[in-house]
Amino acid sequence: MFLKKVDGPRAVRLPGGQMMTRADLPNPDTKRWVASRKAAVVRAVLGGLISEEEALQTYGLTAEEFLAWRMAVDKYGEAALKTTRLQKYRQL
Repeated sequence: MFLKKVDGPRAVRLPGGQMMTRADLPNPDTKRWVASRKAAVVRAVLGGLISEEEALQTYGLTAEEFLAWRMAVDKYGEAALKTTRLQKYRQL
């Protein structure tokens, strides 16, 4: 088995105690961003698995878009990333 050389860690332990690896990240070709995929990218950056710059480049995100995801998770939790909940959380 061959392991691809990557910068940074291959796996990290998140604050909740669970392990996250690069295999847990969404596919770089992702076009449909559901809440679980957004949350995985935010957790990876916060946990130190990938840098914010790497996330922006890999997934074609803007800094503003990623910041909005991060702020939603910080303030309301991962449920705030669901598009059906945007209006509720924006009013608060």
